[in-house]
Amino acid sequence: MFHYDRGLFLTAAHLAVDVPRRQAKAFVSHAHADHIARHELALCTPDTARLYQHRLGQRRVWETPFGRPIELGPLRLTALPAGHVLGSAMLLAEHEGRSLLYTGDFRLGPSATAQPAELPHADVLVMECTFGDPRYRLPPREQVVAELIELVRDTIRGGATPVIHAYALGKAQEVTKTLTDADIPVQQHPDIYAVSQVYERCGCALGKVLRYDGAPRPGCALVVPPRNQRARRVAPIARKVTIAVTGWAADPSTKYRLGVDHALPLSDHADYDQLLEAVRCVGPEIVYCTHGPEAFVDRLAELGWDARPLGRAWQKRLF
Repeated sequence: MFHYDRGLFLTAAHLAVDVPRRQAKAFVSHAHADHIARHELALCTPDTARLYQHRLGQRRVWETPFGRPIELGPLRLTALPAGHVLGSAMLLAEHEGRSLLYTGDFRLGPSATAQPAELPHADVLVMECTFGDPRYRLPPREQVVAELIELVRDTIRGGATPVIHAYALGKAQEVTKTLTDADIPVQQHPDIYAVSQVYERCGCALGKVLRYDGAPRPGCALVVPPRNQRARRVAPIARKVTIAVTGWAADPSTKYRLGVDHALPLSDHADYDQLLEAVRCVGPEIVYCTHGPEAFVDRLAELGWDARPLGRAWQKRLF
């Protein structure tokens, strides 16, 4: 049903799946840079199509709304919500009585800006496993959200500017919506603001958001890209408290590695327990794991699953 050649391909439909190099036809699960390329034809949800074109310019797309099957060659393909960022989708492929679910990046549970993930049964599961290490059991989302809001409010009350570092697409909008829902106005770095305008056009309202013009406004939080994106840094701010929001913050050393005052484990990826839950929900015959530690494959095998790392040379045969 699929083969691997520096990326996943659905063989019968000649369809690349999240392959980050130009292809004739490719499914794009979401618009993060490591999942997109200037394909001749991109299959994606309508929201991902808008974000994909924002990032790469006008491209030919085939929009596949959630839950509406399409036929591509002999395959029946259905996009399902992944809960990662706006428009993010899993792909269910069905052929001759067999099924394969590709998760892409996903998260279980609630999100401020993404439709909750849906996990159908499939015979084969190809799963993203970024946090496939038991160290990455994250606190409940509501607990982290409450901590973020309290920290931002305390910073503003103290006369300083809360500067929140978040990826320009996805996490920045999640944080923004979370804060504006708590009646905290937000300024956004211009790169983030441009993405947020796409969110708004897609019907995802983010609340009271202003484009950052180089001067922090009293009473506002400022959302900027991560510190390692040097070209996108803002001018120095006299009094500030810096906050990173990332699942990696489950490791207490993260704030030192990122050079921020605080690091909060707010993630748009499934944590360790959610990865295990996803396998149980899908109930596959075989699990292929990608973008994560191979020790997670071993753990699944210990639990009785037929689990394998995706991309080994012996996996280039067809399934």
